[in-house]
Parts: sequence; structure tokens; C-alpha cells
Amino acid sequence: MPSNKILEEKKQVVETLAAKMQSAQAGVLVKYEGIKVSEDTELRAALRKAGVEYTVMKNTLTGRACDIAGLADMKQYLSGMTAIAISQDDPLAPAKIMKQFADKIDCFEIKAGFVDGGVLDQAGVEALAATPSKEVLIGKMMGSLQSSLYSFAYVLQAIIDKDGEAAPETDAAPAEAPAEA
Repeated sequence: MPSNKILEEKKQVVETLAAKMQSAQAGVLVKYEGIKVSEDTELRAALRKAGVEYTVMKNTLTGRACDIAGLADMKQYLSGMTAIAISQDDPLAPAKIMKQFADKIDCFEIKAGFVDGGVLDQAGVEALAATPSKEVLIGKMMGSLQSSLYSFAYVLQAIIDKDGEAAPETDAAPAEAPAEA
């Protein structure tokens, strides 16, 4: 039977993970079994650069954290060697990075994930990874707004040009008749 000290340490680890999961924008569970050290180092560097926290933890502890965080549906994916990537800021970063590495490394696979308190299966995480970044979406929206405004301006200019050609100028003073000599 484990000592009280070990049990308290495990409780603290579970509570910490649960708090991170509750406050996170998104997270992804992956099977990392069989990954080479060089690949793992590259993965961790990419995750760190994106501000994503990557943790390998026992499935029982992760399952308890899922219960506390309100993500009990994720427990069904906790089998084998599982790691979790959690992002506090960017909801797309963990999915995009994990998908990129899952495509490169045969033994590395996405199991599930969560976004805004909802659990996603593997297909959901892959769909999330295919979503363009916030900056790209904003750029597309601004481009479509701008193109609509330009079209409106061209229509207005065409109306002004058409009206300008058809109507004689009324503001000009009438021309004087030449004086007879």
C-alpha cells in the first residue's frame, strides 16, 4: 500500500493537470509508443515554440484529471502509452502540430482531443488541424469585406460618371452672345 506522502503527491499531480485542462483552449491525446528520441526532441521543441505543454503521465492519473476537468468522455481513449498536449492560448496549435508529426511518424497517432470543454475523436482533431489559423481567417474576412467595398465604390463611380455625361452642367453661367459691331 502506498504511503500517504506518495498519495498526496499523486493527488497534487492530478489536480494540477485537471486545472490545466479546465483552463486550456484545447488539448490532444496521442499514442507515442515507438517514437525515436530524435523525433520526440523535435516534437517537444515544436510544441514549446507554439506554447503548448506536452506531458506523459499514467493513464489512471490522466483519467482522474479528466473526471475533475469535466472531460470524462476522454477516458475511453486512455490505453497504451499516452501523452497529452495542452494549449492555454491557441486552440489549433496542439492539433496542427500533432497532426503534422502523426503524418511523418508511423507509430505516432492521434487518439482524441478536446476544445472548449467538448471531447473530440481522432477525426474531430484532424478536422481541427485542417482549420486555417486565426490570422489566415482574419485575412480572408478582411479581403472579402474589402472586395465588397471596392465593388460598391466602383458601382457608385459608374453611376456618377453616367450621370455626369447625360446631364448638362447647370451651375455654369450662360454664355454671352457676341456683341454686334
